[in-house]
Amino acid sequence: MLTPTMNIQPCSHDLLPILSIINAAAEAYRGVIPPDCWHDPYMSLAELEQEVAAGVAFWGLEEDGVLRGVMGIQPVRDVDLIRHAYVTPGLQRRGVGGALIKHLRQRSQRRMLVGTWAAAGWAIDFYQRHGFVLVPATETPELLRTYWAIPDRQIHTSVVLTHPGTSAG
Repeated sequence: MLTPTMNIQPCSHDLLPILSIINAAAEAYRGVIPPDCWHDPYMSLAELEQEVAAGVAFWGLEEDGVLRGVMGIQPVRDVDLIRHAYVTPGLQRRGVGGALIKHLRQRSQRRMLVGTWAAAGWAIDFYQRHGFVLVPATETPELLRTYWAIPDRQIHTSVVLTHPGTSAG
């Protein structure tokens, strides 16, 4: 829940705080995802710059002027993808991610998709609590190949969740 000292705003202009949150929060994946899919650091500055160049717009939740969580949205074809959703360790389950996903859902009229690691039960639970539904496993590889540029290994270890959007149809 947002408090008067919290606000959500675009944050793509300064990538280092975004990168710091991503890499700190991604430590939760260490030992959970396949070892050959783990990188140290989880994301490099060059990778983050590539994501922004590819159209990922980051939004951040700040509290008292300090960035607490980030979440990207990327329009691809006929959907909006939720990308790189991370909250500062120790602040999870306090409404930061929920406020960000609600904000992005309100900004989109289109179907939303999010991909995450199949072994990341906490991430899957988060999206389900916010109205997303797991896509059947038979449809997942095609969606991942259509909307994301990820290696086959990641495709085989990921799930996709969908939210229908607010527009008719």
